[in-house]
Amino acid sequence: MSTTPPVDPLVIKSVEFIGGMASPEGWRPPAGLPEVAVSGRSNVGKSSVLNRLVRRKKMARVSNTPGRTREINFFTVNDQFVLADLPGYGYARVSKEAKALWRPLIESYISGDGPLRGVVQLLDSRHDPTGDDRQMLDYLGSVGIPTLIVLTKIDKLTARARAGRIEEIAGLLELDPEQILATSSETGEGRDELAAAVVDLITQPSWRSQT
Repeated sequence: MSTTPPVDPLVIKSVEFIGGMASPEGWRPPAGLPEVAVSGRSNVGKSSVLNRLVRRKKMARVSNTPGRTREINFFTVNDQFVLADLPGYGYARVSKEAKALWRPLIESYISGDGPLRGVVQLLDSRHDPTGDDRQMLDYLGSVGIPTLIVLTKIDKLTARARAGRIEEIAGLLELDPEQILATSSETGEGRDELAAAVVDLITQPSWRSQT
């Protein structure tokens, strides 16, 4: 009996780094393609999630040093949409000057008039949302932008613990567990579900006209 292989919702044909936005008034991509931003605290596994999503090993640099990314990095995917890699937040050793710059940088990008369709917000499945996580989620909610909650490093939990952990985090965020996607960059679990969600975001009309 033959089985049909699953259909990849996002077949990757090309990925290209196109530049970085280092200040609120700095360069950003032309408004020709829809954009999806990926956000999360330092060391949440953001680079690994991005690399797994686009099936590349080094599209986004994986670093053992949190707080290394200090600008918004933009990548075109299939000449179809743009992925925006936001700086990781919440790393204690980053200077106050850097932290003071990152917040207006991220907020000006998200609340500006660009073609951003939504934000993929990453949370570490092993820990409760931090104060910085909640501040970011509150900000995204106040702006009204579509936000997808994605748990990382789900492979670090036992199969028995996963469902309960997802429900626990959902309860802390006052969400339905079905609104949360669990992923593992190590095993690839949740990659296609995340890819499908990203594809759905880029096909939606701009949320800015609805707020």
